[in-house]
Amino acid sequence: MPSTNRPLASATIVFDLDGTLVDTAPDLVETLNVVLRQEGLAPLRFEDARLLVGGGAKMMLKRGLECEGIVARPDLVERLFGDFIAYYSAHIADKSRPFPGLLAALDRLSANGCRFAVCTNKLEALSVQLLGALGIRSRFAAICGQDTFGVQKPDREVLRKTIAAAGGEPTRAVLIGDSQTDILTARAAAVPIIAVTFGYSDPPVATFSPDRLIDHFDQLEGAVSAVLGTA
Repeated sequence: MPSTNRPLASATIVFDLDGTLVDTAPDLVETLNVVLRQEGLAPLRFEDARLLVGGGAKMMLKRGLECEGIVARPDLVERLFGDFIAYYSAHIADKSRPFPGLLAALDRLSANGCRFAVCTNKLEALSVQLLGALGIRSRFAAICGQDTFGVQKPDREVLRKTIAAAGGEPTRAVLIGDSQTDILTARAAAVPIIAVTFGYSDPPVATFSPDRLIDHFDQLEGAVSAVLGTA
């Protein structure tokens, strides 16, 4: 049972990665534009391409091609996928950084007895590489991607299996995300969802009615306490 002195003890805090933990858009958009240029296409404006992040590399490629008026045939996406992954892996943390306040929030929650995990539609190896390059890999008990369990968000099993891999229980877990996909995943798994407003959702993530919204990681501890009933 959680300690009365540490009301969040044993809670598992599961984070989405792109647009939630880390501002990865600068490196992802640059990678997409490198691939588009190789195809003789014009690069996309950062402000537009930023909203294409989410769903993994193949989805970003598909969306990027459609923005150029190109039919994103599966064979074309598959051909470009290798180039995308090769370039991105070599430049994975050139400009990507944790969102402001993240590290301090993790410190506070860790002191309260929380464990952390990552549940993302990014490939597992790239997720591990990115978090390692940023020096925060060791903070997470499990880092699970779209290929870890053979299913991806919004399938509820990827979240449930991530929680289990971290040593947690769904009844003492919360998902932190930035998109409708995250909200659908949490709802399907019967896990509370806290959404960050600084991610990559279009329309704004508030449209999808998460349990709580935060504008900065300074607000995370209070939001977690509220959704887990410990406030």
